[in-house]
Amino acid sequence: MALVVQRPKLSLAEKAYLPALFGGLIITIRHFINTITGRTKVTMQYPEEKWDAHLPEWYRGAPTLVTDEWGRERCVSCQLCEFICPPRAITITPEEIPTTDKWAKVEKRPKEFEIDMIRCIYCGLCEEVCPEQAIYLRKDYSITGYSRGEMVHNKAKLYELGGLKTDVVNKWNEKK
Repeated sequence: MALVVQRPKLSLAEKAYLPALFGGLIITIRHFINTITGRTKVTMQYPEEKWDAHLPEWYRGAPTLVTDEWGRERCVSCQLCEFICPPRAITITPEEIPTTDKWAKVEKRPKEFEIDMIRCIYCGLCEEVCPEQAIYLRKDYSITGYSRGEMVHNKAKLYELGGLKTDVVNKWNEKK
């Protein structure tokens, strides 16, 4: 058995959408008057004004790689970030560290590490899963490039953007 829904009877003005039209016009005129009088500011003049000072603490920006206080790569090529990345934006090619290296505390390091910023959805899963705290999300919302190739950040670019991270606490240098 079908359920019949009774529709309300509309007046001629309601059939012509006049109440909705006038309601929208009133809202638009109110915004216009508030903007002209300076009560509200709608547009940010982007190159001169930026959100940097107003970004919330929980803002998730672009992922980058960081080094430790001795300039070593923190990444050990465990590839957890590559596996957890939902859009598959991270690509890692690991290589073995020679035993003659001064900092050979682990077996692997990234030979190539790329993040495709066009595919990245800034979810922050790579930062959460990293056991060495090598990936951090920086507070940057303006990631631009002239071509798709420029938007693929390689290892050198990621370290340049990430820089040095000294306040990291892990199992090797616990702060007491």
